[in-house]
Amino acid sequence: MRFMAADVANATGGALVGQNAHLSGVSFDSRTITPGQLFVPIVAERDGHEFVETALKSGAGAYLTQRDPVGRSAIVVDDTLAALMELGAWARVRLEPAVGSRVIGVTGSVGKTSTKDFIAAALSSELVVAASEKSFNNDQGLPVTLLNAADNSQALVLEMGMRGFGEIARLCSIGRPAIGVVTAVAAAHTERVGGIEGVARAKAELVQALPQSGFAILNADDERVREMCNLTQAQVLTYGVHESADIRITKCELDEMARASVSATTPWGNVSWAMAVPGAHMALNAAAAIAVSGVCGVNIHSAAAALEQSSVSPMRMQVITTDDGMTIINDAYNANPASMRAALDTLVGMKASRHVVIAGQMAELADSSAEHNAIVEYARSKSIEFIACETSNYETPSLSVEDAVKHVRDGGTDVAVLVKGSRVAALERVVQLLIG
Repeated sequence: MRFMAADVANATGGALVGQNAHLSGVSFDSRTITPGQLFVPIVAERDGHEFVETALKSGAGAYLTQRDPVGRSAIVVDDTLAALMELGAWARVRLEPAVGSRVIGVTGSVGKTSTKDFIAAALSSELVVAASEKSFNNDQGLPVTLLNAADNSQALVLEMGMRGFGEIARLCSIGRPAIGVVTAVAAAHTERVGGIEGVARAKAELVQALPQSGFAILNADDERVREMCNLTQAQVLTYGVHESADIRITKCELDEMARASVSATTPWGNVSWAMAVPGAHMALNAAAAIAVSGVCGVNIHSAAAALEQSSVSPMRMQVITTDDGMTIINDAYNANPASMRAALDTLVGMKASRHVVIAGQMAELADSSAEHNAIVEYARSKSIEFIACETSNYETPSLSVEDAVKHVRDGGTDVAVLVKGSRVAALERVVQLLIG
């Protein structure tokens, strides 16, 4: 999106110091600044103001600051994060004439990033789409998505994360979705909201924010999600295998790489597609994308064709085949019990003589010990070798990254290995060593 430094000052109530400047988009990371962007220094573990000069040298056209200005075209505000959120809300109003009701919010304990990716791919078959990058799903990321949207965007796909009550409601006040997708309610961040019922309550903030003219698109296979139909004034469409689903998966067959061939019935006719990403749960996420496409007026067959070519964000069920024939599922971005089980189901469906999981800790669980040990038992019930990596949360010996990789390699290369843990585990280090 193109705008002026003076627009930033007006939208945030800040004071422009220096010359007005033409700007295009924003970034809060000085390492990714492109010429003409607005730099937003966030005060967190590191104070982003330390990197203002670096951002200016990289071509930033202006910057927000809650400190004394150090260079050209500064917009002085009381709080840079609050100003970024105000600016995001301003951008959403700017985009309204082009996007209309095609603004989609996506949340869920598992699958929200992949579902966001699939929705963006499906809609892109006929529309100009702006979508959250990576997992830009919080107070920083969602405004950045809006401000980096192309001026001619015809649809917005906004991922919405939750680490406590009120967060999704706040994101909805900025992004103002007309379509809301809820993928699942599972044991994720339960420590912060008092258990799984708290998760359901927090996720429901999305459907409660939808207008009467909007659509709530709900996973029919998840009872807690299905019950959200009673909490919204919007029209409800459901998707899944459940016999009551409006977009109902009638076939889901996996090949030797666990990629699904899918058929579904929908209000817009029957449709089939083949997934490029492994996992039956990915077929469910893709069905949500078909539902969104239908309500946005996109031909579902065009959407399905786009899904066949679509991938997902890095470190999410990313399949890598090494030169010596090892199959690696890099799902190291995050983990909770539900996503761990889905990934293990996918792993065991892959053709290999051995199936191994290298598992890191699952963070922010209310009943952490029981949840971790249940995953060990689940893996062993499927004859999957379980390796705990750099964590004592599982009741099994923990190995270092190097020893975990050595254990896998010592058993030969006809192996499929899943690497998965919460973000704090940073298990992409394992993937890098496995690739060699």
